[in-house]
Amino acid sequence: MTNATQHRSKAPRILISGGGTGGHVFPAIAIADALRKRVPDADIRFVGALGKIEMEKVPKAGYPIEGLWISGFQRKLTLGNLLFPVKLLSSMWKARRIVRGFRPDVAVGVGGYASGPVLEVACRMGIPTLIQEQNSYAGVTNRLLAAKVNRVCVAYEGMERFFPAKKMVLTGNPVRAGLTERGAGRAEAAAHFGLEADRPVLFVFGGSLGALSINQAMAANAEKIAGRPELQVLWQIGSLYVEQFAASETAQLPNVRVLPFVDRMDLAYTLADVVAGRAGALTISELCLVGKPAILIPSPNVAEDHQTKNAQALADKDAAILLPNAAAGARIMDIVFELLDNEERRLELSRNIRALARPNAGDDIAEEVLKLAEGGRGHSA
Repeated sequence: MTNATQHRSKAPRILISGGGTGGHVFPAIAIADALRKRVPDADIRFVGALGKIEMEKVPKAGYPIEGLWISGFQRKLTLGNLLFPVKLLSSMWKARRIVRGFRPDVAVGVGGYASGPVLEVACRMGIPTLIQEQNSYAGVTNRLLAAKVNRVCVAYEGMERFFPAKKMVLTGNPVRAGLTERGAGRAEAAAHFGLEADRPVLFVFGGSLGALSINQAMAANAEKIAGRPELQVLWQIGSLYVEQFAASETAQLPNVRVLPFVDRMDLAYTLADVVAGRAGALTISELCLVGKPAILIPSPNVAEDHQTKNAQALADKDAAILLPNAAAGARIMDIVFELLDNEERRLELSRNIRALARPNAGDDIAEEVLKLAEGGRGHSA
């Protein structure tokens, strides 16, 4: 335990802002959980964007949250773009009211729409600030804030092209609770999903909402999957695509288990011999921790193609296989079969991806937050 956690005269007040996607929200909650574990009486509050995932997930995790009327700027003429200046002014005003009312010792931004106004206001008020960047290609909000904040926690090496080196700390990404704890064995995991423990398993997923191109790739490969009856497929379709793909030929195969949503990712990872999915920062951090052979299919619908850059960072270290989205339908099952038929290759990928894991990311970020909070004591916003 460091001085930052030993010599606190009172509970720190910590404001965490950002969200918009699970890739921002779940790491933010993990940071809050790590802070609360270290300082149980810490006063932790969140600020998010109205209508976004954080407004549901953060209260469920046990933290209060306030919402800003803010959204991103689209690259085409829309009503939302016309409203953007109004939303920005509204959010800046409300962010200032929240910060002045709460008087945090430190403000934390995890990226996403709400992070910008809150961190901007905190910087102007002289409150210590920290941002956490999950991706290998920094998001626009964090890039804009980099020159003003006190600390930048990053998940990848080589981020000096985005942030001042003297401000950076390489921490990795914190992941959802449960994945790093010693959990169930393969037999229990198989029973949970109605599968057999002694047969190989491919786990395919595209996030809670689903990924259209990954689902299309699976639907197009019914014949190949049927030709390998020993293989079991656990396929998370996603809530958006249940009607479209649950009745597909692939979904009806006896060796395929289809779910709208996987509620126990720890059990799915335990059971999987090969994983295929998107290359979001949260997914990659989880795969590093569980050490599974992975086929990463980057989404083409994300800002600055950052998922391809995330996946490439692993592929360059021979820690995962990068499969371009456009080639998923034609190649996914061939790659899966190659891996299943080559145990040495699977072990190699597992070793290499596990070497990139940072299991203490949440604690390391929490420590940086608490160091800044100690310096922010007595600040009057």
